[in-house]
Amino acid sequence: MSPRRSYDQYCSAARALDAVGDRWTLLIVRELLAGPRRYTDLHADLPGVSTDVLASRLKDMEREGLTTRRRLPPPGAAYVYELTGRGRALLPVLEALGAWGAGELGERRPTDAVRAHWFALPLLRALRAAGAAEGVVEVRLEEGDFHLFAGAEDGPVYGDGPAPGEPDARLVLDAGTCAALSRGELDLRDAVRDGRVEVTGDGTAAKALGEAA
Repeated sequence: MSPRRSYDQYCSAARALDAVGDRWTLLIVRELLAGPRRYTDLHADLPGVSTDVLASRLKDMEREGLTTRRRLPPPGAAYVYELTGRGRALLPVLEALGAWGAGELGERRPTDAVRAHWFALPLLRALRAAGAAEGVVEVRLEEGDFHLFAGAEDGPVYGDGPAPGEPDARLVLDAGTCAALSRGELDLRDAVRDGRVEVTGDGTAAKALGEAA
């Protein structure tokens, strides 16, 4: 195993970057905020990363105490990677980084890959701003469905596909509206009021957003 690279600076920011500053590391954290993932799933949702780099980053992250690897019981019998408490503590870092970079999102380029769940963290931020950050929220886009665990203090933050069971709220919108919410150009309550987001459900989040309609 190669030695850990370091800035060798007695500074907390430098120490943090020693652990998470390598290319792809924070995006792997973004994927693992959905819960345990197999290597093949991670590779599929990180277009552009090579197999060698992904394997190397996962080993580094395990060494830094950000992730663990475990074998699923039969019949799965596959290895999965998941965040430790230290790794999950990077959630506010990723949210702040996403908010800081929102202005760079712009229009989608022809070369840009997209996955529906990449809008999960910006939508969590939008839900909090709208006073609807509680419960399971299912999101339906043309690009696919995902669900959010709004207000969750541990465990997965979001997941691919429909919500497990009946969600507290269901949002139907398009990627353009998601991007506008991500950039801060649009408020979620205003989007509901203008008909750009359709809300159904009986939970707290649905009621909070329904008041805007």
